[in-house]
Amino acid sequence: MMETVHIFVKSSLPKYLRSLNVPKSFAGFANLSGEDWLNLCPLFFCTAVFVMAVYRIFLGGSRRKNKLPKVNQSLMKEDSKVVTQMDIEDIGDKIAFCRCWRSKKFPLCDGAHNRHNAESGDNVGPLLLRRAEGEK
Repeated sequence: MMETVHIFVKSSLPKYLRSLNVPKSFAGFANLSGEDWLNLCPLFFCTAVFVMAVYRIFLGGSRRKNKLPKVNQSLMKEDSKVVTQMDIEDIGDKIAFCRCWRSKKFPLCDGAHNRHNAESGDNVGPLLLRRAEGEK
């Protein structure tokens, strides 16, 4: 493997670079033939890839932060944080709270997670709370 790399760097690459018709000035590019341009394409491509790699590695160029998709697509978007409060006495014997953020009765579950799961392949379901037997 290293012998192949050695031959490429020491022999093949220098021969290729020597064979290129690289003009001495920028104005000389206008006089190049079509074949000369085709011969220069791999050099331009490799140079562009190298410059982009160096830019991204050392200067952090255009690295998008991998933002996760928003869970809450539409509910109370004007609030910086959605907080819902309920009194325990109001709950009754059992209650289902929405965890998919698609319920029309949010924060209560209306079964919207079933459609969401079918469309997305997700497996989200409601948070079910119920009173223990004999409590009230």
